[in-house]
Amino acid sequence: MNDLTGTGTNACYMEEMKNVKRVEGEDGRMCINTEWGGFGDDGSLKDIQTEFDVVVDETSINPGVHTFEKMISGMYLGEIVRLLLVRLTEEKVLFKGQASEALLTPGAFETKFMSAMEEEDGGLKNSQNILTKLGLNWDSVDSRVVRLICDTISTRSASLCAAALATIANRIRVNRGLDHLKTTVGVDGTVYRKHPNFSIDLQEMVRLLAPDCDITFLVSEDGSGKGAAMVTAVAQRLALQSRLLEDSDGESEDEEEEVE
Repeated sequence: MNDLTGTGTNACYMEEMKNVKRVEGEDGRMCINTEWGGFGDDGSLKDIQTEFDVVVDETSINPGVHTFEKMISGMYLGEIVRLLLVRLTEEKVLFKGQASEALLTPGAFETKFMSAMEEEDGGLKNSQNILTKLGLNWDSVDSRVVRLICDTISTRSASLCAAALATIANRIRVNRGLDHLKTTVGVDGTVYRKHPNFSIDLQEMVRLLAPDCDITFLVSEDGSGKGAAMVTAVAQRLALQSRLLEDSDGESEDEEEEVE
């Protein structure tokens, strides 16, 4: 259903055919590609965009588009952190007001640095090593503040992604006329799989925003949102068939072999 990679973000889901106005017929379901990376291109996210988000957008190769993507995907998170660190250094909050050449270089603070810094064990040491690598004169307070900044930006990313995902889950529940939806979300992407806290933060926020949806998260190794959605749909169908086979009498063994 969801794709959160190092280069972008997208989501697909299975919509009831009766709700797809551009296609004839009301039976079955259709995979809908939301292209949610472009959410906010109409200015609807301006109220929550920070000055750093604006700079990331304006200095990107495609300013004005993929607004949501630039706030949450791995391609941009490190740069958001770098811009924050530069601002705090200019205000003499960090590094005694002395920035390094590396810190002032766009793209020098990689998103993978965030993952290393936020590790529960060794994260602080990783932070110090990375700051040294960036040529910064840091102290123990600096390293802790930078680690907190990374956690804040990754948590914001997870929360924004969760808000969009919860919206889709609630839409599916309402469109199917259900008081409670039980579904599976297939997720792919480097950020989700490799960041130490992102998946936990995402899942907790989704459950908070969609309390009437019982969601199981399934890691998909496919590289696209469409693929993740299709894998999830097949997994759900197989799980349903398996439960039906377990509940049936007599024919269960023969049918189970056919499913496999």
